[in-house]
Amino acid sequence: MNDMQDYAPPDVWTWKQGSGGRFASINRPVAGATHDKELPVGRHPLQLYSLATPNGVKVTVLLEELLAAGHAGAEYDAWLIRISDGDQFGSGFVAVNPNSKIPALLDRSGPVPVRVFESGAILLHLAETFGAFLPTSGAVRAECLSWLFWQMGSAPYLGGGFGHFYAYAPSKIEYAIDRFAMETKRQLDVLDRRLAESEYLGGPDYTIADIAVWPWYGNLVQGGLYGASATFLQVQDYTHVQRWAAQIGARPAVQRGRMVNRVMGEPSSQLHERHDSTDFATKTQDKLVAETKAD
Repeated sequence: MNDMQDYAPPDVWTWKQGSGGRFASINRPVAGATHDKELPVGRHPLQLYSLATPNGVKVTVLLEELLAAGHAGAEYDAWLIRISDGDQFGSGFVAVNPNSKIPALLDRSGPVPVRVFESGAILLHLAETFGAFLPTSGAVRAECLSWLFWQMGSAPYLGGGFGHFYAYAPSKIEYAIDRFAMETKRQLDVLDRRLAESEYLGGPDYTIADIAVWPWYGNLVQGGLYGASATFLQVQDYTHVQRWAAQIGARPAVQRGRMVNRVMGEPSSQLHERHDSTDFATKTQDKLVAETKAD
């Protein structure tokens, strides 16, 4: 390990506003709104305010899966929240999610709008509302919910831990990267062992457990997170996770869901806002034109 100067924590922590690297401008030790800004409202019962980070992708994938399964009531408007610009600290967003994190859902299908925040809670709310992608009882329901909450508890080690220190921290700290790389690989091993014995995480059927875990760990093993991290973590060793990730990634609803509120990558892969299923048609045409030019 590299020699490091020992850090002695002060008796009382104070906020150094210039620290924090890439996210210094939006991280702060207090909650609440920083400015007045109402949220837009579209014509559908479900109003989603999000960004296509792994947590945001969970919800748009489930919504597209619900629509593909014939649940017309799952039509939704997806509004882009640019977290780098501080949109999550607007008064309207904070009213829907006091934690100022994406995604946030406002369900206007009943007489009184219902706010739902935290991605796992949104998945559970939608699955129960439409009676889909969630077993109704017994051991399979318990297994599904266990893996759903496993993801909610584990992803901070992958994202805020490994991802932050490996890709975003202003300086590379060997101890931090080593610590969180070890935990990330342990989590991948947990998944690999489970998927060696089961087609999906909850059992034989595709559920919200898979939808929750895939944007994080499926994306990781397919090389979609944190630059060269897939090579660094030797993700090819987790063959059962690789099988599962490819299987889910091939689903058309997953491919649509990961486009929504996306602001990075090829322009044809980005659908900044989604208000109707036909919004995908233009992007599909853009992609076909780009592929034709490449040929």
